[in-house]
Amino acid sequence: MQTSDRRIAVVTGGNKGIGFAIARGLAQAGDQVLIGCRDDARGEAAAASLRAEGLVVDALPLDVTDDASIASAAKLVETRFGRLDVLVNNAGIALDRQTGTLPLSQIMRDTFAVNVIGLACMIEAFAPLLARSKAGRIVNLSSGLGSLALNSDPAGEYAAFKFPAYNSSKAAVNMLTVVYAARLADKGIKVNAVDPGYTATDLNAHRGTRTPAQGAAIAVRLASLDDAGPTGGFFDEAGVVSW
Repeated sequence: MQTSDRRIAVVTGGNKGIGFAIARGLAQAGDQVLIGCRDDARGEAAAASLRAEGLVVDALPLDVTDDASIASAAKLVETRFGRLDVLVNNAGIALDRQTGTLPLSQIMRDTFAVNVIGLACMIEAFAPLLARSKAGRIVNLSSGLGSLALNSDPAGEYAAFKFPAYNSSKAAVNMLTVVYAARLADKGIKVNAVDPGYTATDLNAHRGTRTPAQGAAIAVRLASLDDAGPTGGFFDEAGVVSW
């Protein structure tokens, strides 16, 4: 087992987009980052590009929809480090625009498999390792599209974006954040959800108006909370987001 004075962080879906920017931000802050990616070659390529910047980053084979893959990843982290300090649940998909190509039932199942079930299974698998940290932190990537308050405003900025699968999955992420913040509080683990804003990524065909670095900033900040920081909340870079 390696011992490290650096915080150990896992970022799911960290090989591109916001996840990659989060991995970079955490590594730049001094963390040893493991990039979770289901494609080994892409994960290693992403890690290598950050190592070329002088950062301490490795790839972690991980498919959040596969229980065996999650268990294997958790065992690897335990064997190598004995603990985990930060878990960023970034992996996510958005399939609603494929209505007409895929049946809604498949869109709903596949979206929830990654965005909700995968996230919950990651927390369950890695919580014992986070409990060994002096300051375990979980950050869940949500979205303003998961806010019931914002989406129920017919004049609001989200009025035109009513995606059944994606929006409901992110609302579920918010509920899981509240649930696990309460369940893990006695272990000193803080759990928060973040809205990165409308960020240019593969999920929206790069139509977003924010850069991945801008979208990543709030996740990096909440991953680094001190003991006085919040838990069980939903935040963007401006502050608290309405549930």
